[in-house]
Amino acid sequence: QVQLVESGGGLVQPGGSLRLSCVASINIFSIYAMGWYRQAPGKQRELVALITSGKITHYQDSVNGRFTISRDNAKNTVYLQMNRLKPEDTAVYYCNFNPPHDSWGQGTQVTVSS
Repeated sequence: QVQLVESGGGLVQPGGSLRLSCVASINIFSIYAMGWYRQAPGKQRELVALITSGKITHYQDSVNGRFTISRDNAKNTVYLQMNRLKPEDTAVYYCNFNPPHDSWGQGTQVTVSS
């Protein structure tokens, strides 16, 4: 059973920063592409950023230049550095494989508000 555990969310003012972490309990983590997804109230979950096994990164247009995804294969961990946060970034953030596995973690709430 795959487990994905996200952390690092919180309340931040517009323009602030947060760093999210996600630990995956799976063997050979390094071979999997990983993604950060988010779901805002009343909206569908969407892919925000992904990183391939070769550490190539891709971003949704709305976060490109503000968010950075990275991974540490030795720690089975994927990170999302979020800078210059905006109120529209408010959502529950999840990590998962790309394409996503059926099992999702609990997510971590990010709230951007003054």
